[in-house]
Amino acid sequence: MTLFEKKFRASMQTKVVLLNRITAFIASRKGKQMRPMFIFLTAKMLKGQVKERTYRGAGVVELIHTATLVHDDVVDESDYRRGFFSINALWKNKIAVLVGDFLLSRGLLLSIDHGDFDLLRIISVAVKEMSEGELLQIEKARKLDITEEVYYEIIRQKTATLIAACTAMGAASVDSDKETVDEMHRFGELVGMAFQIKDDLFDYTEDSIGKPTGIDIKEQKMTLPLIYTLNTVDDKTKKWIINIVKKHHKDKKKVKELIQFVKSHGGIEYTINKMKAYQQEALQILEKYPDNPAKESLKLMVNYVIERKK
Repeated sequence: MTLFEKKFRASMQTKVVLLNRITAFIASRKGKQMRPMFIFLTAKMLKGQVKERTYRGAGVVELIHTATLVHDDVVDESDYRRGFFSINALWKNKIAVLVGDFLLSRGLLLSIDHGDFDLLRIISVAVKEMSEGELLQIEKARKLDITEEVYYEIIRQKTATLIAACTAMGAASVDSDKETVDEMHRFGELVGMAFQIKDDLFDYTEDSIGKPTGIDIKEQKMTLPLIYTLNTVDDKTKKWIINIVKKHHKDKKKVKELIQFVKSHGGIEYTINKMKAYQQEALQILEKYPDNPAKESLKLMVNYVIERKK
């Protein structure tokens, strides 16, 4: 990871002083860095080593992922990212959009310049799906008609597809066969599903860890605890829930009331069970691979995804 940090920073260098200042700011405020770790650990589990291609794959994912986050903050009009000011808060929207564009094209060029077209294809599919997932969520939020199946499709595209791209790229970067790359893609997808469901559960926690309680309801986002509850109540209660989400989503008292109802109606237990099912299926895939330290670390990461506190 230390070597990757160096390579990653170098990949963002340009002749534009302002851009270098902004990319240095981005690099110094990195998150958990789960995505590059998934790439390195998958490569090491399968072939016992990482290659130069693995570093490039990790660099591409981080560049493109960072680009999507910078653009997200503009779209969401968010002034904060991981507890710090966002790029758009410090340098305004125009610069933030241009920086996101720069990072995206830098990631694409990193692959093209070295002929890593297989890796480029994996990440390009992921970016396409992430955009589709976001738009599907916006479309459904307007009508509040999300079924459980549609919810899974949204989180698969929005979140799971990028983690799936990481584990698939880790496998592809060390020249694994197509079957293994596909299987590791499925593994990452399952981890990503569990990760997003855990994220959605934070909305129902008493204290504001990760994100403030009730924020999804305030933003009229339909997540699994709410979808399950909606599908298991009578018509009168359904109307009451939809009325809060549609018309009173900014009323703290009513949102709190709805959260309590979802909890008492079994929405949380149901969601936790679904999350654990994805986790177990992911761990099952790892079982067929030989035991080594990288495999153990991957198992720890899968467990961390559902046990994390933020």
